[in-house]
Amino acid sequence: MGPFQILLFVVWAVSAVALTILVLMHSGKGTGVSDMIASSLYNSSSATGVMEQNLDRLTVIMAVVFAVCVVLCMFFFPQGIVGY
Repeated sequence: MGPFQILLFVVWAVSAVALTILVLMHSGKGTGVSDMIASSLYNSSSATGVMEQNLDRLTVIMAVVFAVCVVLCMFFFPQGIVGY
């Protein structure tokens, strides 16, 4: 496995962890359990501010990076790592 493949796996792993954290940081928008907990802690009108928009942008960027890494792994490892 070359240095580009190792770098690809590192970026893939970091983007997966970052994407998971960013998705969990979003405020709940529904009427479920997360809304019951969040409504008592925060004001629901303050969640649509600049911080929420920046969080949305970061989440989309991380999702695109993750998807690009998946597509690149399909091209560089067509048979999987076990076949090496």
